[in-house]
Amino acid sequence: MTKQVTSRKEFETDIIAKTWKNSAFKQELFSNPKAVYERELGRSLPENLQIHVVEEDANNFYLIVPSKPQVSEELSEEALEAVAGGSYLSTVSVVL
Repeated sequence: MTKQVTSRKEFETDIIAKTWKNSAFKQELFSNPKAVYERELGRSLPENLQIHVVEEDANNFYLIVPSKPQVSEELSEEALEAVAGGSYLSTVSVVL
């Protein structure tokens, strides 16, 4: 990836845009999503991390509910930033 990604949403938006523009990229994303994510992020992901890619159509809509963050009564500044759209990246599901 040529530019620095600042959030998960921005990263996913870039991936979606590439699938719309490039059918070979889309095919690779569907056949080996983890390899595409690693290449686009420029780093390896945990071995046990699974990435699932699904494509919406006129008859199917997908809502992805992230896992609930484990937080204490009071959040640190870093935790607040992550919850508010910072650079938190965990198990990733992409809706196309």
